[in-house]
Amino acid sequence: MSAIGRAIWFIESHFARDISLEQIAVAAGLSRYHLSRVFGLATGRSISTYIRGRRLSGAARLLADGNSTILEVALDAGYGSHEAFTRAFREQFGVTPESIRKQGHVRNIELMEPIRMDDTRTLKIDPPRFEDGPALLLAGLTETYTYNRTEGIPSLWQRFNTYFGNIPGQRGNVAYGVCTHADAATGSFRYMAAVEVEDADSLPNGFSTLKLPKQRYAVFLHRGHISAISTTAQHIFRSWLPQSGLEHGQTPDLIERYDERFDPETGQGVVEMWVPIKE
Repeated sequence: MSAIGRAIWFIESHFARDISLEQIAVAAGLSRYHLSRVFGLATGRSISTYIRGRRLSGAARLLADGNSTILEVALDAGYGSHEAFTRAFREQFGVTPESIRKQGHVRNIELMEPIRMDDTRTLKIDPPRFEDGPALLLAGLTETYTYNRTEGIPSLWQRFNTYFGNIPGQRGNVAYGVCTHADAATGSFRYMAAVEVEDADSLPNGFSTLKLPKQRYAVFLHRGHISAISTTAQHIFRSWLPQSGLEHGQTPDLIERYDERFDPETGQGVVEMWVPIKE
């Protein structure tokens, strides 16, 4: 993955908290000076402008939902006062936080959307192993994406990781990224950031559950930076599966399994990709 792609992934995975240029530069593998220069050339925005826009865009969506006070949203976005937040919000969008909360939508403002992380590398992917996977009850946060616009997934994981380890009934410390409901007509799919749970009682607000049956899987390994995982998925479904003589199972479309070999702070490591196979 390119250095800018690594930088964008790190920002998208961590912008809800304070992050420094030094941290982003380390994640990208560049000096602070070089990162600042090439990020602007590649994206047309400074790093600070991008982070501020992403935080305020998230704040705008929360305000439109109407479930939090303006001060709560301001503090979550990293502003110490209602006044400082209102000033930054007006500079970004040309309207006040109060107006967005009152109208209940963000259709009249231009949000800062995540920058796409393109990766055209040719990966060397090892042949899969085959395993019989157990039945699982998963619980987590779910969003709908399209195959050509998946850059919002890191921020979904950022929200989910605030719950990880403290989810009622959580079993183990393995996280799962689950793709379901693929729609060829629209190019959309649902993605869940989840953990295995014992039951669906007392889950946090906004969580959904998914039951997976016991079934056989082909298990691939994605190595390297997580921002290139779509390249591995494309290889599996465009090359390996059509040539394998096997049929894809029914549910889910794909499971990403994140264990101790993956570092969620840097995005580096090994991710298992489980593809259900018909027997």
